[in-house]
Amino acid sequence: MMKHAIDTFFSSPAYAVVGVSRNRRKFGNIIYRSMKERSFQVYPVNPGIDSVEGKKSFPSVIDLPDGVESVVTVVHPEATELVVMDCVRKGIKAIWMQLGSESSEAIKIANDYDIALVHGKCIIMFLEPVKSFHAVHRAITRLVGTYPR
Repeated sequence: MMKHAIDTFFSSPAYAVVGVSRNRRKFGNIIYRSMKERSFQVYPVNPGIDSVEGKKSFPSVIDLPDGVESVVTVVHPEATELVVMDCVRKGIKAIWMQLGSESSEAIKIANDYDIALVHGKCIIMFLEPVKSFHAVHRAITRLVGTYPR
């Protein structure tokens, strides 16, 4: 089931990272840049900033252009619940709740609305080509049998 959600997530024509920051050391920015470097069409979402890495930032999922079908959340769990509801309203097909972003309520909402959901996994382990310690982490998860198939 997780593999299907991952495949659905990566079949999107465009993506958004919710909770992206201008700070290049913050995980939202790292994910955003990693996706851009791999040629994903990806939009930053953060209501408190107007641009990230030279690209216009959107205040919410609702404000995203058409074509965005997959969203990564890198916000506090309580905020993720609100983001998931915005995803429902926007017609988003897949959500990746980055580790630390998920909550049982956000997961329940996504499941209730049949949104393909990935949680408990670091997205960078799935962005080909996988680099640095993420490649080691992925190899270990494959070795111990926890990598989605």
